[in-house]
Order: sequence, then structure tokens, then C-alpha cells
Amino acid sequence: MNAGALMIQGTTSDAGKSTLVAGLCRVLVRRGLAVAPFKPQNMALNSAVTDDGGEIGRAQALQAQAARIAATTDMNPILLKPNSDTGAQVIVQGRAIGNRQAGDYQGYKRRAMRFVMASFSRLSQTYGCVLVEGAGSPAEINLRKDDIANMGFAEAADCPVILVADIDRGGVFAHLVGTLELLSESERARIRGFVINRFRGDLSLLESGLAWLAQRTGKPVLGVLPYLHDLQLDAEDAIRVEQAHKPDNGLRVVVPVLPRISNHTDFDPLLCHPQVTFHWVRLGQTPPPADLIILPGSKSVRADLSLLRANGWENHLRHHLRYGGKLIGICGGMQMLGRTIADPLGIESSPGESPGFGWLDLDTRIKTDKQLRRVRGHCQLPGQPLIGGYEIHAGISTGPALAQAFARFTSHVDGAISADNQIIGTYLHGLFDTATALPALLAWAGLQDAEPFDQDDLREASLERLADAIEQHLDVPRILSLLTPGADACAR
Repeated sequence: MNAGALMIQGTTSDAGKSTLVAGLCRVLVRRGLAVAPFKPQNMALNSAVTDDGGEIGRAQALQAQAARIAATTDMNPILLKPNSDTGAQVIVQGRAIGNRQAGDYQGYKRRAMRFVMASFSRLSQTYGCVLVEGAGSPAEINLRKDDIANMGFAEAADCPVILVADIDRGGVFAHLVGTLELLSESERARIRGFVINRFRGDLSLLESGLAWLAQRTGKPVLGVLPYLHDLQLDAEDAIRVEQAHKPDNGLRVVVPVLPRISNHTDFDPLLCHPQVTFHWVRLGQTPPPADLIILPGSKSVRADLSLLRANGWENHLRHHLRYGGKLIGICGGMQMLGRTIADPLGIESSPGESPGFGWLDLDTRIKTDKQLRRVRGHCQLPGQPLIGGYEIHAGISTGPALAQAFARFTSHVDGAISADNQIIGTYLHGLFDTATALPALLAWAGLQDAEPFDQDDLREASLERLADAIEQHLDVPRILSLLTPGADACAR
């Protein structure tokens, strides 16, 4: 057995794997252990730039924060960023190697496993304790051949597994027992216990079911985590539109939900800010009145731009600007605001060129090399507050609009502010995360005297609350025992 490694797998997507790994990272680091998160393969459009200059899933960056260490590309060696229903950009150890169709990628997985195991080995040598997150479900029969994301990795790394299920979905016992039934004998033996997530109500009413589950499977229930309302942690991928609405009593912000929206965690501070009324709007819905509309990033900018036009958003945006509304484009959203977007090599989609909305005097060309960098500097709004974040983009934008930059960083200037001060374009992801810059951005959009708000403080408080819940509701000593004999190696 690999010393100091423990894998968290789930019965379904969004069962709570990412959250449990983040919480356990914080629990272990509180106890003085050196721990690192690891996800062999991730499929997500929310990503982050690491300190070593690569790209990983956003959830692993959050887990690194929970472990109080710098995120590195070894924490998520294979990242798949879907750019169509059947294809994705493949990122290996932080660097994009090109696009692959789903069928082609299945043949690539054996080679990908070598990168996975190399990254896992480096993390194990550095930290001793490694908490591994699976992807989707280990019981997806059609994906089990050459699996690198779940039991295929657990078998190769020889590590124990905890299986987590979301009781809020319903059918939790069927999920757990059914998953076991679809595993091989050696894989079933790897599962050392269950965690039930998102429980609401009287725990005594669940106890008979827990006893049955332990008797039926011969495996212990390691705890039942309650539903933690308003836990503010970066989402791995999914948008919870139904949870995004607040009463119309503040700055009204609208963001269209693009089919290939990327890094929608950019908007978490606006979702949480007490003076902001935030609305996600599906493309087929009628947008409500807004003070500020934000075009988000996209993994397929030209395709999403075409869908915006087909759903009437060009006219809606024109009307919004005519009546004094403010407009921000982030990354792909900024590219849409320019004159043209050219992708001659077909890096994001089919080769070609598309006209942009034309409200910023700039042109974008998609190139092979992706820009990946963490940045810090000054926003060019009144007071020039400090601002920071990260850039992830293959497009390079040029044109006169960039002379009136949105931000000035140590290495370069970024984005544009329109001459009439109604439009901002920027490549900066996380622009609302910086507590110093957020009030200036809200004031520009029309909210004066914004209350102080720090997204990072809220994230830290949520990690602490999650760790407290794990300490209270899970059998932490028993979970720690699964890391032995690696516990001694984990000690700081």
C-alpha cells in the first residue's frame, strides 16, 4: 500500500468529492500534517493558474489553499476542457497539447497514465500525505477500460478508497450498494468505508439504514455530513442557477450562461455581495433589467458569440448601452466586444473568422500558445486600486482601444476602457476577488459606498466551517488510520 495516500471517490458527479478533499486537507493541516491534494484527471471549464505557471482545475487550487500550500501542476496532471459535446482541449501537467475527440482520447489514456503517476510520485515524495480525488463515478462501465481517474488509479497507486454519496439527491443506499456491485473484487476490497453527504433532518431516522448498509456491505459508515447551507467554496464546474437570485434591492447584475462558459467562479464575489442582485440568465430566457451586464469567458468564443446573436443578445446589449447601462467583457467576453475574432488554425473550433459586436476597437487572433500567468497591479479606475488575478487565454488582442488600458501590471497593460466609460474589456480572471478593487468596480457600475467585502476571507471562513463539520460528524481518527504508515511521513 502506498504510504500516506487516500482516495475519495463518489457514486455520482457532484457527490461531494471535491468538498470532502478540501475539508480533509484543512483538517490534516490543522493537525500539523503536510498534505497535498491530487486529482489524476479532471474535466472542467473552471481552471486556475499555478505558481509554477501551468493550468489546473479550479477545485485543486482551492484544495491547495485548504492545505495552505501553493498550487502546482502536479496536483491535476490531466485536465480536459470541453469545447464541444464530443471534444475537449487536453492539458497535460499544466500545458495544452491540443484537442481530442472523446473516442481518440480513450486511446490516449495509457500514455496519460504515465504523466499521472509521475506527478503523483513527486507529490508523495514532497508531502508524504496525498488526498486523491476521483472523477465522476468508478462504476461507469463504458469508461473503465484503461481508467486513470478512479479505480484504475487506485489500483496502480495501491491506495485505499472512501466512497462518498449525496443523500440530498435521493437513493443513497442504491447508489452505494449499486456502485460496489459494479466493481471488481479487488476494487471492492479497496473501499474502506462510506461518507454520506448533504444530510438534512433528524439523524436518528437514518440510523437503521446505516446499520443495514454496514451489515449488507461489511464496510463502515465513517460519518454523515450535514447539508452546510451557504458554504462559499469555488465550484468545480456546475452553475447552480436556482441559487443565484436575491431580492431586487441593490446593483442589478446580469450574466448570460454560455454553453461553454469558463471560469464562472469570477462572479462568486458578486453572488455573495449583500448589495448586489445577481442573475444568471439562460440564452433562451428574457434578460431582466440590469445596471451591469457581464459577458463571461468561453472555451469556444466564436460558437458562443453566434449563439448570443441567435438568441437576440446583440440587440439587448445595444439597448442596454443606449440607456446608460454598463458592460464588462472578461477574456472571451472581451474578445466578443471587439471587431473580429480569427481562429485560422481551428484551435477553439472550426477554422475561420467571426465579426464581434464592434463596441471596442480591437481584433483578436487565436494562437497556439496559451497565455498563462498570475498578475498583480493597478486598476485604471478612480483611485487606481490594487488588483490581481490570473490570465488564461489563447487569443491575442490588438487595436487602438487598448491604449486606454483597464489595468497596468508589472509586466504589461491589460484590457480597455471605452471612451464613453460604459464598457470595460479585460483578460483578468478573478477581477472581483481583490477587496481593494471591488468597491471601485462597483462604483463604476453605479453602486456608490459599497460595503467592504473580501471573497478570500469568506472562502477561508467556509474552509474552517467545513473542517469543523468534518471533525464533528466524521470518524476522523479512523480516516487518519487509513493514511498510516504514511502519517509519520506527513508530519511537518
